[in-house]
Order: sequence, then structure tokens, then C-alpha cells
Amino acid sequence: MTTRNIPLRVLLYLVLILFLVIFLIPVYLLILTSLKHNANVSLAHMWALPNPIGFSGLRQAWTAISPDLLNSVYLAVPATAIVAFLGALNGYALSKWKFRGANIVYFILLLGMFIPYQSTLIPLIKVLDTIHLFDTIPGLILTHVVYGIPIMTLIFRNFFADIPNDILESAQIDGNGYWGIFQRIMLPLSIPGFVVACIWEFTQVWNDFLFGVTVTQPPLQPVTVAIVNLSGSQHIQWNVLMGATLLASLPTLIVYFVLGRYFVRGLLAGSVKG
Repeated sequence: MTTRNIPLRVLLYLVLILFLVIFLIPVYLLILTSLKHNANVSLAHMWALPNPIGFSGLRQAWTAISPDLLNSVYLAVPATAIVAFLGALNGYALSKWKFRGANIVYFILLLGMFIPYQSTLIPLIKVLDTIHLFDTIPGLILTHVVYGIPIMTLIFRNFFADIPNDILESAQIDGNGYWGIFQRIMLPLSIPGFVVACIWEFTQVWNDFLFGVTVTQPPLQPVTVAIVNLSGSQHIQWNVLMGATLLASLPTLIVYFVLGRYFVRGLLAGSVKG
């Protein structure tokens, strides 16, 4: 690096630090408020450190939303696993075993990404009610699987397209067919793609509010709906509300911290490359 580039690099880091501070301000206030007693929460003292530190808000928040946290776990884990596997199958078929009309099928699948969810709520509810899955966790899982297939197909199709066809031809010479190649070749090579897909889908499902409030009712609603219900009363306990928000955000943070480095590798491997 030349001395001429040093000022530009310093400026770049300063700008990035500024953006980081702006981004972390809400997180800072969230943690501060959740550690205060409700009597000490006020707009005038929102920047002040908790004195004394109190965990009553977090305890009340845990009591209030712990069943809904479990609902979100029961929802997000199977929905993510199912839709990632289906997306891998679609991406494999559309990238390596192209058939007549494959591009049309792919185009129709991608159209699902651009349909506003709000426009399909009434038909969705009618379909789920007809198959007796309305107001159930399996019904909510099915909803997220259906709406997650387009983006998962896009991710895996682009990832599998980067795998050389010579590998598949060698596997065919060794006697592997469609499923043998998928199981022995494509799945082991697609681990980075699965990490990207699972982090993306888990985050989308966990943070969803629209389908949760529409498809399910208490006590089967996910945690995002429970948090909104906490803020719906006339007297809001801000420390409890912020504590509930903090607890609800921990699973997605843990998933990213554990798999974050693999997520970056998956992106660099071309799993979301156009």
C-alpha cells in the first residue's frame, strides 16, 4: 500500500466505524432498557446506564414469551430443513439434468419471489382451512416451505451450476444415476450452499410476523407475534418489552455467530451469484 492511499483507507475506516456506531445505537438502547427497572425507564434518561442493574424485566419477558419461543423453534427448524432440501433438489434438477421446459419452470418458480404475500393471505387461509391445517404449527411450516422454495431454488441452482459437469460424467461412468450423484457428489459439495440457504431461511422464518399473526392464534403463535402483543396494552413495561425483544433475537444471532464464517465461504463459493 502506497502512502498516497493511506488517507483514503483511513477515511474508509472512519466511515465504516460511523456506520457501525449508528447501527449499534438501537442495540445499545435495547440492552440498557432491558437491564433497568421499569421505574427507571424514561425518555429523559434513556442513555443512562442502569443503576442498579435489574433482571426483573428479562425474567418477566422470559415468563411471558417462553412458550412462544418454543413455537418459533418448532416452526423455524423443520421449515428451514425441509425447504433447504427441496431447494437443493430443484437446483440440482434445473442445473444439471435440464429437461424440456426447464427454463420455463425455473422462471415460474422465481415468479413466486415477486408475488406480494398480502395478496395471497385469503386464498392461503382458505386452503389451510380446507386441509385442516389452519391455526396449527404444521400449517405455518407448510406456508413457509411453499414461499421459501423460490429463493432456495435460486441459491442452489446457481451453486450447482458452478460444479464442473466432468465430475458428474465421471460419477455416471462409475455407475451412479440421478439419485446416486445427488447423494454422493452434490450433497457433500453443497455444504457451503446449505449453510447460506439455512441461515437465510431460518432468519426469514424466525423474524416473520405476517404469516404468524394470520395463520395461527394463541397459544400457537410465534414469538414475533407475542412481542407485538406485549406492546399492545395501554401501559407498556418497556424493560419487559425490550427484554423480550432481546431474548427473541438471540437464536438468530447464535446461528450467525456459529455459522457466520461458513456463510461467508458459501457466498464466495458462488451460491448466490447470478
